[in-house]
Amino acid sequence: MTRNARKSDGASPRKIPRLSQPLNERQQNRILLLLLCLTLTVIIMPKGGFIPDYYSPGDISTRDVKSPREMLIPDQALTEKRRIEAEEAVRPLYDFDRRAGLETVAHLDRGLRLLAAEATRGEPGAEVRQAVEDALDVTLSDEQFATLSQVEFSDPLLEGLRNALIATLSAKVVANRKLFAADAEKGVVVRDLERQQDLAGFKTDEVIGMGEAQDILRGHLRALPEVSAKQRELFLDITQRMLRPTLTFNKTESEQRRREAGEAVKPVFFQVKKGEMIVREGERVSEEQIKKLRALNEVGNDFSLLRMALGLFLSTLLLMIAGHRFALRNIRKYRPNARDLLFISLVFIGLFILLKLGIFVATALESAFPYIESTSYYYAFPFAVGAMLVRLVLNSEVALVFAALCAILIGILFGNNLIIASFALVSSITGAHWVRQCKTRATLYRAGFWVALANVGLVIALHFLAGRTLELHLLHKIGFALAGGLLCAIIVNGTIPLVESLFKYTTDIKLLELANMNAPVLRELMVQAPGTYHHSIIVGNLVEAAAEAINANPLLARVAAYYHDIGKIKKPLYFIENTGNAANRHDKLAPSMSALILMAHVKDGVELARENKLGEPLVDIIRQHHGTALIKYFYDKAKSKEDPGMQQVDERDYRYPGPRPQTREAALIMLADAVEAASRTLTEPTPARIQGMVQKIINNIFIDGQLDECELTLKDLHNIAKSFNRILAGIFHHRIDYPEPAYKERDREGGKKKNGEDSNREPSKEAKDREAPAAKGSTEDLKRLGMS
Repeated sequence: MTRNARKSDGASPRKIPRLSQPLNERQQNRILLLLLCLTLTVIIMPKGGFIPDYYSPGDISTRDVKSPREMLIPDQALTEKRRIEAEEAVRPLYDFDRRAGLETVAHLDRGLRLLAAEATRGEPGAEVRQAVEDALDVTLSDEQFATLSQVEFSDPLLEGLRNALIATLSAKVVANRKLFAADAEKGVVVRDLERQQDLAGFKTDEVIGMGEAQDILRGHLRALPEVSAKQRELFLDITQRMLRPTLTFNKTESEQRRREAGEAVKPVFFQVKKGEMIVREGERVSEEQIKKLRALNEVGNDFSLLRMALGLFLSTLLLMIAGHRFALRNIRKYRPNARDLLFISLVFIGLFILLKLGIFVATALESAFPYIESTSYYYAFPFAVGAMLVRLVLNSEVALVFAALCAILIGILFGNNLIIASFALVSSITGAHWVRQCKTRATLYRAGFWVALANVGLVIALHFLAGRTLELHLLHKIGFALAGGLLCAIIVNGTIPLVESLFKYTTDIKLLELANMNAPVLRELMVQAPGTYHHSIIVGNLVEAAAEAINANPLLARVAAYYHDIGKIKKPLYFIENTGNAANRHDKLAPSMSALILMAHVKDGVELARENKLGEPLVDIIRQHHGTALIKYFYDKAKSKEDPGMQQVDERDYRYPGPRPQTREAALIMLADAVEAASRTLTEPTPARIQGMVQKIINNIFIDGQLDECELTLKDLHNIAKSFNRILAGIFHHRIDYPEPAYKERDREGGKKKNGEDSNREPSKEAKDREAPAAKGSTEDLKRLGMS
């Protein structure tokens, strides 16, 4: 059933779920930017490395640990010690209750008066006994109650008992004199409960214990009148049991005051300076160092570190976006594609990993050579490696933007160090400048030499700018600066082949390898299509001189010229430069077929270039070197054979597929290709004719619009024409008309005699002898050399 038939049934077609669309280039670039900024944040953030906290006292440190920044670290042990000291400094609190003695006297007076009143009424009963015990707050035995009931309580007796008890309790009485004495040695505080304030000027010798109070009470009771010994002992027993301490230890309030004193103690901090060495490699770790390590680890893992990481990530992101967008809008040659951005991102990450490793190495060297300043090692770091790689692979504009962004982030990596940031910027710009058009690997070492000189100059300038004098440390810095330039050259020299292989870039060094005439493709071109090979060599000479005249890339132009016609290897005899004196094969073909064969050499050249991994720049030039030019000869031939009754000839069928030249080097090869081919048609190539021919061909290509998409100016075209005229004039120079050799003159004269009057004369014997040796090596024999 067809789709239309299914629709006619009235059933709605089932929706096919859409597959997720692949990310476009802009989305890929955004994801790449976020990953780059996140990776750089991770690399830059833990400046001092991860801090180990797993050591025990006496362990050997496996590495140096420095404080990444200045900070105050709480000393828990010392804080706790001071808190305990503060608590122990609080003196025990005793409460002095004046009312306790008065209440005891009141109980005694009430109980005895109640008993005396009931005794006058008769024998006291059980209820009276209970009321007396409650009043006295003392339990009486039957014998004691009976004895007490027989006493006649006169007013003098009651007053004597009251006074004895008052005299006893007027002193400060404690329950345990020994415990109080122990507290008194450290100091005690006595609080008057009635006034709710501490007593000033309290004397501990005024305090008596319960035993002493009983002795005092016994002495006062002995002076009581009109009582028997038995009654006196009864009064002593009752009053002793009624005695209560007037000075008591307040445990609750004492603990509360100790707690408040401990809480009032402020935490104790110890200061750790930025860059302070906490522990060195190979050193026994002490308890104090372990405290610092653990404190640093706790401080480094708190939320503040996350805030710093977030701030660094946002700063890096904004820096990258601002720099990239500014360059896109304002720098004409800053046009990186997705592959270029990936390469730049990896160079960023690789450079910062290299610098991070350098920081660890510098820390280790600082421990081994403590007499060298730690900052001196930084000048040996290969800061210029990234910019040099970007310049070799891309261009100066991209390298400049890279160097500026990289220098700012390097300054952040080294603790917001402006000096290191400026040093990295100068070093990077210098290295990127001197690797321009690197035609030999020695150029890299020359660039490293200039980087070293720039480093030394900047080191001296910064040293004096800091107000320092000539000293040994300056020599250390100069030595490391020189080593840094050499290290840049070594790293770039070893890295660039890997970059070429991974990212399929064609650098100047790769072009030098391709310029070797023993390359397999060029050797095959020389064998299969010698005329095309010779044509390519001449085109290479033309474009190299022209590229130098307009400040293009001469090496790229020359090497691309060598390979621009390699597609003719597949059908070499269909191109006139390879036919020699053989018949032209296009005479038997239709014009359209001939045009297809000619256009096919561009497609075949692209395929051969990809098979031999020549690189995208050469592939692009091979595809663009004819642009969309018209194959005029076969187009005119087809027009001449056009039948008015048939379909008219379409000009588009006789144009190359393009695209038009996108770069100046591709345009140079288009111009030189046409000029070199046309120069062979000149019958008498005088300088004037060569100049007119070059001018005409360049004008025709310009008018045809083939140069609309490249960056050639009219001034460039003028300089290109002058360069072509000079090279072609050298190729087609005049030669001196040398006189012919003597034997050719004799042969010519002999021929005349043979045809004339002396034609029947035989040559003399001497002539025969002279000509005999020449018979084997005569010119007729030489003509057979090279014949099939």
